[in-house]
Amino acid sequence: MRLTYNKEKFMNITTILSNEHRVIEVVLLCLGKVVDEAKRLKKLNKKSAETAIDIIKTFADKCHHGKEENHLFAKMINKGMSSEFGPVGQMLSEHRQGREYVRGMSENLDSASNGDMEAINLFAENALGYVQLLQAHIHKEDTILFPMADKMLNEEEQKNLLNEFHHVESDHMGDGTHEAYLDKVKKLAEQYHVEFSLAIPTSCGCNH
Repeated sequence: MRLTYNKEKFMNITTILSNEHRVIEVVLLCLGKVVDEAKRLKKLNKKSAETAIDIIKTFADKCHHGKEENHLFAKMINKGMSSEFGPVGQMLSEHRQGREYVRGMSENLDSASNGDMEAINLFAENALGYVQLLQAHIHKEDTILFPMADKMLNEEEQKNLLNEFHHVESDHMGDGTHEAYLDKVKKLAEQYHVEFSLAIPTSCGCNH
């Protein structure tokens, strides 16, 4: 699908990423409630935990972090920012740390869903570690790194990145995947009584 750019309607790439942050924040709230439920019932709801992990791996990491690491951050590094230090280096480090927490959740999923209290505690430790990490991470990106990117990138560079984001959605993820995962988030939010505001933009922002 060809992208069309209307200057008056142009959405910059950091706005797209911030919109995705609002969706990820809903998942983090749901994950916290999955942990609370597991501790209360002394058994992890395997289906809910699997859904949360799937959303994190596919929507938050593969898609959202993929856009950041392979496109936005790469562009900022090409323009002189460090990949090891400073804001970009810190964000990359936190992405890696987040994947370790997700690995810890996955490793304890089966045993925790069978009522193994040690596994429940380990799942909870990794899940809550992930929630705390990502909440702080999102705040740093929204308030520090993204404003830096907006100042660093001109409109043409933003449009090129928007085109790259479109290809992530259509080619790397597959048409309809973004919408399918938003539906998963909505259903999980309904299950755990977490508000999934209709004000949250449901488009990937890529005219996709």
